[in-house]
Amino acid sequence: MSAKKTTILTADDDPQLLRLVSRNLQLDGYDVLTAADGQQALELIEARSPDLVLLDVMMPILDGFAVCQRVREFSSVPIIILTARGNDQDKIRGLDLGADDYLTKPFSVDELLARVRSVLRRAQLSAVDTAQALRSRVTIGELTVDYAQHQVMMSGREVELTPIEYRLLAYLTQNAGRIVTQDLLLEHVWGAEYIGESHLLQVNINRLRRKLELDAAHPRYIQTKTGVGYLLNAQPTANV
Repeated sequence: MSAKKTTILTADDDPQLLRLVSRNLQLDGYDVLTAADGQQALELIEARSPDLVLLDVMMPILDGFAVCQRVREFSSVPIIILTARGNDQDKIRGLDLGADDYLTKPFSVDELLARVRSVLRRAQLSAVDTAQALRSRVTIGELTVDYAQHQVMMSGREVELTPIEYRLLAYLTQNAGRIVTQDLLLEHVWGAEYIGESHLLQVNINRLRRKLELDAAHPRYIQTKTGVGYLLNAQPTANV
């Protein structure tokens, strides 16, 4: 029996671009679902559970932001948002709503396929692989990370994280008490091709802080070392 193909949903209201993206994904060996508006995309994600979603920002009925926000209520499926060139606010908003990556229009087929492979590669890293590399569990202050279960607890309550947020926190806790540079975090969590994408890292750090910290503006756990990187405070009873 042949292995099940990876399924990708691509959603865009531009029929020409939708055909182009779909055809090239199929040529690269993926099964492809298509949607011409946000409502159709949301229904297909709920019904078919694709392995990856390509989501245009500007779509009728529901825009890409609304779809991303709703999907994150029930699924951690990797999402790549498609944005207009130079519109950094769209990129930041999409990432802040839970998207894993972004692709700027117009893009080449090679760039599209490279981003798809990169996001899928990150998503396929298993809990077993992580547990082999790390201790099974670590507790720092009120924060507990169970690597084997991919579970994060704060003050006894479970914290729901996206796969990217979890990998970021896992790497920081593995290096608790040590400064980790921005580029090292980007390379470990996203891949070497993302070195220099500091805003991608900043948005996800801010999301983590909002989920973990009592006061995200004055974090006790995830400390910023300006111009260098970040540090997971090994003694969160006092800021460093």
